[in-house]
Amino acid sequence: MEKKNWVRLDNASNIFLAARTEVDTKVFRFSAHLTESVDPASLQKALMKTYEAYPLFQNVMRRGIFWYYLEHTEKIPYVQPETLPPCTAIYHYDRKELLFRVIYNQQRIHLEVFHALTDGTGAMWFFEDLITEYTRLRHPEAFGDEAQKSPRQKQDLEDSFKRYFKKKKKKRDLVPSRKPFEEAYKEAGDIEKSLQPYEEQPKQRSIHRVKGTKTPDQRPRIIEIQTPVKPVLNLARSHNVSLTLYLTAIYMRSVYEAISEKKEEETITVSIPVNLRQFYPSFSVRNFFSTTLMAYTFKKGEPIDIEEICEVIDKQLKEEIQPEAIEKRLKRFIGFEFHPAIRVVVRPVKDLVLKWVSLYTNRKITVAMSNLGRLSLPEVVEPYVDNINFYTAVVRPQFCMNSYKDKLNILFTSPFVETSIQQNFVRYLSQEGLSLQVDANKVTREEFDA
Repeated sequence: MEKKNWVRLDNASNIFLAARTEVDTKVFRFSAHLTESVDPASLQKALMKTYEAYPLFQNVMRRGIFWYYLEHTEKIPYVQPETLPPCTAIYHYDRKELLFRVIYNQQRIHLEVFHALTDGTGAMWFFEDLITEYTRLRHPEAFGDEAQKSPRQKQDLEDSFKRYFKKKKKKRDLVPSRKPFEEAYKEAGDIEKSLQPYEEQPKQRSIHRVKGTKTPDQRPRIIEIQTPVKPVLNLARSHNVSLTLYLTAIYMRSVYEAISEKKEEETITVSIPVNLRQFYPSFSVRNFFSTTLMAYTFKKGEPIDIEEICEVIDKQLKEEIQPEAIEKRLKRFIGFEFHPAIRVVVRPVKDLVLKWVSLYTNRKITVAMSNLGRLSLPEVVEPYVDNINFYTAVVRPQFCMNSYKDKLNILFTSPFVETSIQQNFVRYLSQEGLSLQVDANKVTREEFDA
C-alpha cells in the first residue's frame, strides 16, 4: 500500500499546537526502569524496527495556509543519552523534526512525545513494542523458539474524532459501549438507576488557581511516589469509588490545605482525561480522548470529609462519561473545526483563537491528573523491566498514575518550586498506613549545590 504523503491533524492536535508554551511544551514522557544498564546499540536497532511498524511516527509537522498537517519523512530516529531537562520542547515551527525522541540514562529508557502526534495510549503501544524488541535483542535466550508475536492491532492514521463526531448520523453504525461504566460502578447496585439524565455541570463563580515560584530554567518539579497497589486499591473500595477518584479526592484536599489565606468558599477543580477507546471501538494510534472537569467546593471552618468529596466527584463523573455528554462536548469542537466559515480563516488567526480558548479554559482548572491504568509487558519481558511510569510537562500542578506488576506509581509534576501540595498528599497516605517510597528532582541552584 502506497504511503500517504500528508495527513490532516486530528481535533486535539490543533489545540496542542496553539496552546504550547516554553513551560507547557505539550510533551510527555514514558520511562522504563530496567534491571541492567542500557546498551545503546541494541536500543538503536530496536528503535528502527519499531519505527518501521508505526507509520504515524514517520512524520514531521508542517504549517499550511489554513491548518497544520503531518508530512511523511524519510528521517531516521537516533537514540540519545539524556542531557536535557525532562519534557523539553520537541516541535519547533522552523525545523522539520520528528515529533518524538528516545533517550537513555544508565538503567532507564525514556520515550518523549509531542502530544500533537499521539496520546498516552498510542505512545504506550509504541513504547511497549520498543521495550519488547530491545529485550529480544539483549536476551534472545529468554524468547527461545517462541513464535513471532502477531502484529499489534492498530490503525495508525485513522482520525477517530472525525469518524464518530464529525456529523450527526441518522443511523449509527456502532453504538458507544457502556461496559467501562458498568465495570467501574458494578458495586453501585442498579446501573440504570445511577445513570441520571445528562445535565451540564453548573458554572462555578470562582475557581482557585494555584500560584507559586516558577522553576529557574522552566524544568518541571517532579516528585515520584511508589507504593504497593493493593493497599491503596482497598482504601478506594472502602470509599466505594475507583482508585482514580479516591486519589483525586485526596489531591483536591491537599490543594485546599495548601492555601495559606482561605476564602469563605474555595472551589477546587481537577481536569481528568478520558480514553475514548473504552466507549467507541477504535485502534487509532492518534489522539482519541476527551477531558472532564471534577469540582468540589470547600467551606472555611468546616471539617474536610474525604468520603463526601468522593461522593460528589463520583456523581459528576457518572454524568460526564455518559455517551450523550461525551458527544455533546466533542461535537462542539469538531463542529468548530469543520464549520464552512472557519475553514477559510487562515491558520495564524485560528491559532490566536485557539490560544485564547485554551487560556479561557485554563482559568476554570485548578490542577490536573491522568491515569493510564495497569501497564504490562509480555511475560518474557517483565523480568528485565523493574518498573514503567509516565508524566508530562505542565502549566499547572498535576499528577499522573499507573500500575505495573504490584507497584502503583504516582508522579507529580509542577511548574513551581513549592511542594506543599505534594507534601500534604504524601502525609495523608502515610497516615492511612501506606508504605511510600518518595523521590524528587532538583530544580533550584541551592538544591544542586547542597
